[in-house]
Amino acid sequence: QVQLVESGGGLVQSGGSLRLSCTASGGSFSRYTLGWFRQGTGKQREFVAGINLGSGNLYYGDSVKGRVSISKDDAKTTVHLQMTDLVPEDTAIYYCAAEDLPVTIFMEATPAYWGRGTQVTVVS
Repeated sequence: QVQLVESGGGLVQSGGSLRLSCTASGGSFSRYTLGWFRQGTGKQREFVAGINLGSGNLYYGDSVKGRVSISKDDAKTTVHLQMTDLVPEDTAIYYCAAEDLPVTIFMEATPAYWGRGTQVTVVS
């Protein structure tokens, strides 16, 4: 059974940086896309970033482009999300997600597998 375990997150001041990580287990992930969605209080879920473990193709959500970077560690089936220049609007629960999909479909879909989420809070 596929499991996703997130780490990172926390409280940071505006302008600061955070790194989130997600490790996948319990499946064969060579064609999977792993990525991040977020949901703030009273807001709709939003795609943040995704990377396909096979092709390396990656995409970012419009609201975070230029401020986040996603990378993969194939040996550990882990993806990292480096976030910089954080602003209070980035405050949300960040969820790792995964599915055997191209990134372009993954970012518009509801992926099959989800982590528990990790809270990111940005204070001004």
